[in-house]
Amino acid sequence: MNAHRPTASTAPSVPVLTWEESGVQRSARWRSENGAAPPRRVEIADDRTKADAAYKLVCEGTALLWRGDFHNARQLLAALARRIDRRPRKPVPADDPARAFHLHRAAQSQRARILGMLLVPLDAEYGVPLHRAPDVRAACALAYGPAPEGGGAPDGTDSVVSLRELLGLVGAYEWHRKGVEIPALGGERVHPDYGVFSPQRGEYVDLVAQAPLPGQPPELAFDIGTGTGVLAAVLARRGVPRVIGTDQDPRALACARQNAERLGVADRVEIIEADLFPVGRAPLVVCNPPWVPAKPTSSVEYAVYDPNSRMLRGFLAGLPQHLTPGGEGWLILSDLAEHLGLRTRADLLALFEAAGLTVLDRLDIAPRHPRARDTTDPLHAARAVEVTSLWRLGVAAG
Repeated sequence: MNAHRPTASTAPSVPVLTWEESGVQRSARWRSENGAAPPRRVEIADDRTKADAAYKLVCEGTALLWRGDFHNARQLLAALARRIDRRPRKPVPADDPARAFHLHRAAQSQRARILGMLLVPLDAEYGVPLHRAPDVRAACALAYGPAPEGGGAPDGTDSVVSLRELLGLVGAYEWHRKGVEIPALGGERVHPDYGVFSPQRGEYVDLVAQAPLPGQPPELAFDIGTGTGVLAAVLARRGVPRVIGTDQDPRALACARQNAERLGVADRVEIIEADLFPVGRAPLVVCNPPWVPAKPTSSVEYAVYDPNSRMLRGFLAGLPQHLTPGGEGWLILSDLAEHLGLRTRADLLALFEAAGLTVLDRLDIAPRHPRARDTTDPLHAARAVEVTSLWRLGVAAG
């Protein structure tokens, strides 16, 4: 699900944050995985900074560079979040799920922007030069790459990152270190890298593990937008002797290769960089695109949101040219977008027809994730009736 996510490596230049501290003009590299520009206004904050004063500043667009105790910074971040969550929300008509979705997304974006204004420094080796700061070097190296050699600012501030992003890196590193248990792989674990879609929602993996294989098994399969490589591994474990997984994201490519090695399927799974399809045809082509046709607001959201259904449309349009005669394309797609009023079932079927595809079968599974039962979720009505489907598609006759 990472085939069309842009990467940080495409940035034309290194962004720089500038600020004044103790009467001295200072600067440091600005790190932002979602591509946010460096804040224009920065003030120094520490353990004496009150939450109400901090909240007023960040809402007005002034970032706070923390120089106090690290745990106090986390407490301030939590206090800012509580103040945001107490603000009244716009009422949404119950019969307008699309408006509810867009208002929810706008509120999420604004919340992320405000919370992203509390900043912490990183030194040249990704250490946090603050009292009681945890060791985040491994988490930063996983996300940003190896720490650059040499350099080092006199005050220990080589780069600056939002505390919210840094905590996200730490959480992602824990997922990477511990891995995600995959029942379809006999309980073995897949280890997602930062920014690569994690198979925490295992329903779609179960569908690929249970669907009848064409050819029992086919001699070759393509896994389009392989991400962690979990579906490629499942197909290999099911007996497909050769699986080619494709992706455009360097993180996903490296992650999928590492997981293939860990799972002992590297001799059957080849991971290559490609925009959707590799060269050639296969009797089985699998794709699990982002499920919601909306614009991502951060790099990690490219695994969830597919602007204008670009990946979905590209997969369906190109599928007939990449299937061998009698082959099948497996499209794994949630109907959440339909319940949100962002795409209709008729729209999806029209895309099948326009591509010259016919539906051979459909396997459905209900979600098991906690959000489907969370009645406080603004999108609960849609999540509660969501169904994930594996569409078995073939080329229409004639």
